[in-house]
Amino acid sequence: METDVSKMRIVSLGLQHVLAMYAGAILVPLIVGRALHLTGEQLSYLVAIDLLTCGIATLMQAWKNKVFGIGLPVVLGSSFVAITPMIGIGTQYGITAVYGAIIAAGLFIVLFAGMFGRLVKLFPPVVTGSVVTIIGLSLVPTGIRNMAGGSGAADFGSLANLLLSFGVLAFVLVLQRYARGFLRSLSVLIGILAGTVAAAFMGKVSLAPVAEASWFHLPQMLVYGAPTFEIAPILTMIIVGIVIIIESTGVFFALSRICEQPLDRSDLTRGYRAEGLAIALGGLFNAFPYNTFAQNVGLVQLSKVKTRSVVVAAGLILVVLGLVPKIAALATIIPAPVLGGATVVLFGMVISSGVKMLREVDFGRQNNLLVIACSISLGLGVTVVPNLFEQLPPALRIIVSDGVITGSLAAIVLNLFFNGVGEERAAAPEELPLRARVEG
Repeated sequence: METDVSKMRIVSLGLQHVLAMYAGAILVPLIVGRALHLTGEQLSYLVAIDLLTCGIATLMQAWKNKVFGIGLPVVLGSSFVAITPMIGIGTQYGITAVYGAIIAAGLFIVLFAGMFGRLVKLFPPVVTGSVVTIIGLSLVPTGIRNMAGGSGAADFGSLANLLLSFGVLAFVLVLQRYARGFLRSLSVLIGILAGTVAAAFMGKVSLAPVAEASWFHLPQMLVYGAPTFEIAPILTMIIVGIVIIIESTGVFFALSRICEQPLDRSDLTRGYRAEGLAIALGGLFNAFPYNTFAQNVGLVQLSKVKTRSVVVAAGLILVVLGLVPKIAALATIIPAPVLGGATVVLFGMVISSGVKMLREVDFGRQNNLLVIACSISLGLGVTVVPNLFEQLPPALRIIVSDGVITGSLAAIVLNLFFNGVGEERAAAPEELPLRARVEG
């Protein structure tokens, strides 16, 4: 009987982990899919396969073996870092180039996993803080456009859309102010659900995609066709992969302290290799690059349950959800204004986290101010004026026309130019702050 209770507790805790990351897991496919003008059926598939591969990636990371797996209670989800690069690549080269780049980036990380522990010296707080701030700033325009109804919407900026989006935003903020514990961590997900119900009463929700979706399907590899491998998109996605690895390092060491499980370089190598495999898996199944979700670390602290069996249960639940298209179709009926109201909170939290990282920087050094000023200005500038590099050759343009990539490269290069390696104290892996991912 005690065993049954224990198993039920593990399943319930696993479900909590799924709920905590669910909003982030579905937002990325919805944003990218709509930006690339996928059909309703394709969008449902994208959400479903994303949930399934999130589950598989989580199980891979939890399974510690000689080749891959960190062996800590981590949950993997689709990375926000990849949103704007994927949209840029898909717009210019087509969706098959997106997945070719993701597969190549995943394999790159697998092959060079042992090197990434040594690359931490290139990412002191002045670089990581600038990069995370740029990521948040580059995502905000997408959230704002969705608040108005989404790009190309006939009712863009209508009063109904604005009331709906600001209503969701206000509801999430009220929950953040007055809710406590786990309910507070689900504020964004609850806000999305409440906003969708309100939108249904306003006639903005159609249940047709849910009715048409099947109850069960098997995942298919390369459903959008054979991947194409273009040099510029591959280089872009490799840079995205490196940023993802740096983010995940902070999560690894945070969980290492919580679980009292010291990590050595071989552990990190296995963790990085599992992330690389997860990213390649996302490319093969037409999903997304994946990384560890920081908000699930808070659940480990809250529940005091540090066993891997909980995230194994979460992984299995995600796999089951990914096999049921009707559940995925439910996510596709969320109106753009509802998503916009919710994502403004999420993307703003990313910016806040970047600013928090920058607090560790020595602002008494003029060099650091220049690194931050130039990298954020370039990153934001390219995001707001995407045609800045329009006259460059296409292969070079795809690399520098994304604000995240341009700003990240600027931060790394300028830090090396002004500070070198080691002059400005580099953040040790265990000191890397966690990027606030998704509160919900």
